[in-house]
Amino acid sequence: MSTEKQGMFVTNEGRNVLITFILVSSLFLLWGVCNGMIDVMDKHFQDELGLTKSQSAWVQFAHYLGYFLMALPAGWLAIKLGYKGGIITGLLMVAAGGFWFIPATKINALAHAGVVSANTAFVGYLVGVCAIAAGLTFLETIANPYTTVLGPSRYAATRINLAQSCNGVGWIFGPIIGGMFFYSKDAAGVSTGSQTLYIPYVIVAVVVVLLAIVFRFAYIPDIKTEDDYHLDDSTPSASHSIWKHPHFVMAVAAQFLYVAAQAGIFSFFINYMTAEVPAIPASWHTDLFNKWFELNKAGVLAISNQGAANLASLGFACFLSGRVIGSFLLKKFAAHKVLGLYGVLNVICCGLIFCKLGWLSVACVFLSYFFMSIMFPTIFALGIFGLGVRAKKASAFIVMAIMGGAILPKLMGHVADKYDMSRGFIVPLVCFAFVAFYGFVWPKLSKAESLTGLKVSGGH
Repeated sequence: MSTEKQGMFVTNEGRNVLITFILVSSLFLLWGVCNGMIDVMDKHFQDELGLTKSQSAWVQFAHYLGYFLMALPAGWLAIKLGYKGGIITGLLMVAAGGFWFIPATKINALAHAGVVSANTAFVGYLVGVCAIAAGLTFLETIANPYTTVLGPSRYAATRINLAQSCNGVGWIFGPIIGGMFFYSKDAAGVSTGSQTLYIPYVIVAVVVVLLAIVFRFAYIPDIKTEDDYHLDDSTPSASHSIWKHPHFVMAVAAQFLYVAAQAGIFSFFINYMTAEVPAIPASWHTDLFNKWFELNKAGVLAISNQGAANLASLGFACFLSGRVIGSFLLKKFAAHKVLGLYGVLNVICCGLIFCKLGWLSVACVFLSYFFMSIMFPTIFALGIFGLGVRAKKASAFIVMAIMGGAILPKLMGHVADKYDMSRGFIVPLVCFAFVAFYGFVWPKLSKAESLTGLKVSGGH
């Protein structure tokens, strides 16, 4: 069937896989909720356990360590088990991690009773975070490239961005859910977050078990990606190593730095909103927003932890709108050009935040969410372009690059501890500069005009 006459969700064999796409997109919603809760957890541990910003970033380290450790095994199992088997495996691993938060909460109760140390309780939670991330690794390693093959290749970036929009929806609700349980207080105003933190994770565990059952009986075809570089050929002249393709190698580096920037901004959003936002006008402190504001140590009306968690949802709403608008732009313009432009705009946003320009800087934090929106899926689509059956293996390495989110937030936290949260934005600024560079040089790296085709036949 000619690609000109194909719909966005019609395969080369003429089969409509829209229902399959919708089902797979539900996975993006799942890990959006999980990631959204992680991103508002740091401040909870800073307050409950007396950690510094850099120390609380161990949450991100544990989260992304799960991705790093499981990315290659997930890629290998994706080949062995196929898309359906890999997805079910990932869901069951997420469920195991969610249920682990029950004993982790009991360990925390022992820490409050003085039976074990606070560090032991912290490690108990980190184990659950890492286990959930390991399961999410299976889902991301499989679902991201899978969306790119559920229809014509010219819509690959559009499909993955549409699916990632579900991720954005999950990210909106994640901070709200996390804020409700992590920063809850009793009638006396005493924090009860340590006793209720496990509840949303157990709910997630139950949901994913049910979702695994649905996938067990659903139609999930195992579709190959197009082999533009002839990596599947058996001829001696064919280039079989994915590492010989610079557009893939640079995608791994770009993804490492993008996720580093994303994790840093998401993780310290509450710290920024509670410490760097200008004084709140007293007229804003109404009954409707009573829990959003509180007097800080200086006696100035400021945003509370729960209020900042709610505002994080507004940030993720910007993120989602960026995904939706980005999906439209990617139909009209080359994906690498949109990526490069968004990268430059985020460099500007981070620079203005660094300069501490009051409400303008605050607005730029939300704009950074908007311009981050299309980066992960677009880097992913550009990186696996034309790699044929080896796209699954390449996908594993690109997901493995998520480890950037484990390392650089600690650097951002260190800069914030030494100076202030605004100055910490110098770290994501540098990361976004590289992402912009990758977008603009992608045609030279891939020898392709865009995702629709190569300039020359064969490999590099």
